[in-house]
Amino acid sequence: MTDSSLIGSVIETLGGVLSPHGLAVEAAKSYTPGDFSVHFFLQLAIILIACRVVGWLGRKLLGQPQVVGEMIAGVVLGPSLLGLFFPDFQLALFPKETRNVLYAGAQLGVGLYMFIVGLTLRLDHFQSKAKNAAVVSAAGIVVPFVLAFLASPWLLKVDGLFTPGISQIDATLFFGACVALTAFPMLARIINERGLANSSLGTLSLTAGAFDDAASWCVLALVLATFGGGPGVAVLAIGGALIYGFFMLTIGRRLLEPLGRMVEAEGEMSQTVFGITLALFCLSAFIMDAVGIHAIFGGFLLGTCMPRGLFVAELQRKAEPLAVVLLLPMFFTYSGLNTRLDMVNSPALLLIALVILAISIIAKFGACWAAARMTGEDNHTALGIGALMNSRGLMELIIINIGLQKGIIGPTLFSMLVLMAIVTTMMAGPLFEQVYGRRARAAGELGALSGKAPAFATEAA
Repeated sequence: MTDSSLIGSVIETLGGVLSPHGLAVEAAKSYTPGDFSVHFFLQLAIILIACRVVGWLGRKLLGQPQVVGEMIAGVVLGPSLLGLFFPDFQLALFPKETRNVLYAGAQLGVGLYMFIVGLTLRLDHFQSKAKNAAVVSAAGIVVPFVLAFLASPWLLKVDGLFTPGISQIDATLFFGACVALTAFPMLARIINERGLANSSLGTLSLTAGAFDDAASWCVLALVLATFGGGPGVAVLAIGGALIYGFFMLTIGRRLLEPLGRMVEAEGEMSQTVFGITLALFCLSAFIMDAVGIHAIFGGFLLGTCMPRGLFVAELQRKAEPLAVVLLLPMFFTYSGLNTRLDMVNSPALLLIALVILAISIIAKFGACWAAARMTGEDNHTALGIGALMNSRGLMELIIINIGLQKGIIGPTLFSMLVLMAIVTTMMAGPLFEQVYGRRARAAGELGALSGKAPAFATEAA
C-alpha cells in the first residue's frame, strides 16, 4: 500500500467515525456497541462544554443562574439551532439510534437530582407559615386549573398539541399541572442569595412553593395512572404508589435510620454506606417506574425519608456534583433534542404560544399576588411573592418530558412549554428585584446582594 493510499484510508476512517459499523439491516447499517460508546463520549463532552459556556454567558451578561444557561444550551444543541444551521452535523452527532443511551443517562441525572431535592426539603417551613402559605398555594393551584379548564377545549382543537384521542379531563389536568408548577429549588436559590431565608416573604414563598409542587406532582401521577392504560394499569399505579409511599413514610423511615447513625459514628459517609444509599435510590426509582408512575417519584420520596444531619451533608458532598455537573446536562440536552421551535411556524401557533405564556404568568404571578394581599401582606411583599412563585425552572422540563414520553402531548406543545419554562425562569430574579428587592435594600430591610448561595440551589435550581 502506498503512502497516499494509506493516508487516504486513515482520512476515510476518521471521516466515518460517527457512522454505524454493524451489519446492514433494511438497507442501512446497524449500530454496534462501539458506535454507541463513540457517540456517547463525544456527545457528553460537547454537552458539558455547551452547558458551561452558555451558563457562564447567562451569568455574566444576563445575571441568570447556571440552570437557565443549561436550559438554553439544551435547545441550542437540538434541531432548533444547531440542527437549523448545521443539520448534517447535528444529525451525525445525535442520531436517533443513540438517543436511548442519552435518555437513560438523563433519567439517572434527573432522578438523582429529585432525590437530592427530597433530602433538602425542610419541614419547618411548612409549620411556621402554613396558614398564609396555604392561601397563596391554593390560589397558585386553583387558578391554573381553572384557566386550563377554559383553555383546553381550544387547545384540543389544534392538531399536534395533544395526542389524538386524549380526553378533555386528562388534557386539563396535565396542562393545569404544568401551569401550577413552581420551581422549588429556584425559590431556595433566590431566597438564599437575597438574604430572605428568615423573612416572612421567604418562608411564605418556600412553603407555598412546596405545596404547589406537591399538588402538581400528585395530579401528574393521577394522569399517568389513568392515561391510556385501562383500569388495571390505573389501579396498579395509584394503589402501588400509595402503598409504597405509606410504607416509606412510616416503616421505611425507621429502617433507614441506622444509615444516619453509621455516618454520625464515623464522622463521614463511607463508600459502603454511599453504595447502599445509591442502591436504595435505584431500587426506589425502579419501583415507581414498575408500577407505572415515574422513576423521579421514587427518588424524591426516598430523599424525604432519609436521615437528616451529617448524613445529608455527606451525601450532598458526594452525589451532588455528579448529578448537577455531569448527569443533569444530559437531561437538558435530551429536552433540547425534542424541542422543535421550527414547528411553531405560523401566526396561529405563535399566538397559542403567547397565550400559554400569558396564562402561565397570570395564573401564578397574578393569582399568588392577589392571595398574598388577602392574607395581609403589603403590596410590594405580595408582588415579590408573585414573582418568585412564577418561576418554573427544571421542574417544568421534567414534567413536560414525562408528558411527551408517555404520549400525552405532541412535540409542538412540548416546544411551547419549553419556551414558557425558560421565559418564566428568566423573569423570576429581575422581576423580583424590580418589584421588591431594590426598594427593600434602599429601606435597609435587606442587605446588598451577596451573589452566593448553596451550590445545589445555584447550579440546579
